[in-house]
Amino acid sequence: MDLDAAAFGLSGTVTLKLELLQHTGSFKPRGAFNRMLTADLPPAGVIAASGGNHGAAVAFAARALGVTAEIFVPANTPDTKVSRIRSYGARIVLGGATYAEALAASRERQAETGALEVHAYDHDAVLAGQGTVGREFEADAPDLTHILVATGGGGLIGGIAAWYAGAAAVVSVEPEGCPGLHNALLAGQPVDAPVGGLAADALGARRVGSLMFEVARRHVASAVLVDDAAILAAQRFLWDRLRLIAEPGGATALAALLSGRFVPPDGARVGVLVCGSNTDPAKVAA
Repeated sequence: MDLDAAAFGLSGTVTLKLELLQHTGSFKPRGAFNRMLTADLPPAGVIAASGGNHGAAVAFAARALGVTAEIFVPANTPDTKVSRIRSYGARIVLGGATYAEALAASRERQAETGALEVHAYDHDAVLAGQGTVGREFEADAPDLTHILVATGGGGLIGGIAAWYAGAAAVVSVEPEGCPGLHNALLAGQPVDAPVGGLAADALGARRVGSLMFEVARRHVASAVLVDDAAILAAQRFLWDRLRLIAEPGGATALAALLSGRFVPPDGARVGVLVCGSNTDPAKVAA
């Protein structure tokens, strides 16, 4: 979707990729399907830890492929996301207070059952699946110079950055309360980071994946942080101007552009991923 950038006080051209309209309301089924379709599915089915969107994608893919799914979620997972996971027939298990604790609990369970782990971001098949977003974006908008991507654990930006490989400047956008990639790039390696704020359920990985980090340090041009007020403003912009309901994590990349945390150079042609819609509409469209 092309925006009339000047009408919104923006320079250059701006193109949105609406991954919030995907199956399950986010880009996540791409990686989930790729992981399952490139592995031997055991009788115990699949298992995953998720703050919500990945769990829904794994449950959706498992139902489509005729296998069972067990999803471990942290306590901060919104009810809307828990309900979506359950609607696809998965078994839901509360796995602690944070995503990291849910992941640890899921791995204990996986060792007992032999289910196939579908990691939310740190697996090559998941990264490749998410990378199809970049492949499509390049086909739809081949002249983009900059791509803004919201980052949590890094599966989406890792896949996109691997696809572009420097052909366009891929920019990571994270909430100030979840600066995982920002801090990792400063440290030169993945490090534990704070997890908090409005978009923590979607972007609140304690540490970015090791696989994506190797891609990011070569092919991610910069890492930008935005505050919760900017994310709320981007959600409202998407609803008021385009009638799109985006969750906080889904609006985070656009928040960098609207707030001025990312300023496009003259002549830039900017692509923005709007990557998720799983939120209570009443919180956005009030």
